[in-house]
Amino acid sequence: MDNNRSEGASNEDKANRFRRSVVVPGVTKLYLKIPPERLGVLIGKNGEVLKRLSSMTKTKISVDEANGIIVVEPLTPYTDAIDIMKVQDVINAIGYGFSPERAFRLLEEDQILIVIDLKQYVKPTENHLTRIKGRIIGEDGRVRKNIEEMTGVEISVYDDYIAIIGDYESANVAREAIMMLIEGRQHSTVYRYIDRAMKQIKRRRITSMWEKPP
Repeated sequence: MDNNRSEGASNEDKANRFRRSVVVPGVTKLYLKIPPERLGVLIGKNGEVLKRLSSMTKTKISVDEANGIIVVEPLTPYTDAIDIMKVQDVINAIGYGFSPERAFRLLEEDQILIVIDLKQYVKPTENHLTRIKGRIIGEDGRVRKNIEEMTGVEISVYDDYIAIIGDYESANVAREAIMMLIEGRQHSTVYRYIDRAMKQIKRRRITSMWEKPP
């Protein structure tokens, strides 16, 4: 897992950089690592999760369970670089606590993964981190659920990381909302911000649809 990903980059941008090198089966490889306790979730019963991910992206995914190393490579010369980058995001998302079903959302168009490392923003003491995570999760998970429902994103709180899956605009609204909670803002203030920001996004999208040339 990349522990320093506080901002999401589009898969198109990453893939364009990746395409500068030739995608060659057996040569082009990405090496990833996730917590050992998440490897079973990634693999799935009888390897079903890996098989499905590989099939959907035309990639070959190998897992070294002893060392926790995952290798992703193109299955054919026609495997798209963007699909390799999507696999990377799905695997990282599972590493950050998402179920495979939720992580597979990253295979859809325009979906990004944003990760916030709480230790970069709060005192790295167990009590302080626990308190901040409690503010983000809320009683019975209510705060996290409210943010998810208001923005349409998926949120995982795992270890000392907050991970978000969603489209670029909505995911960044959720990120800003979580940063406000980390900074100590009241939940009601955060909800008002989300409501206002999502209405602005909705208006922009409607305007954009009307302005598109025939």
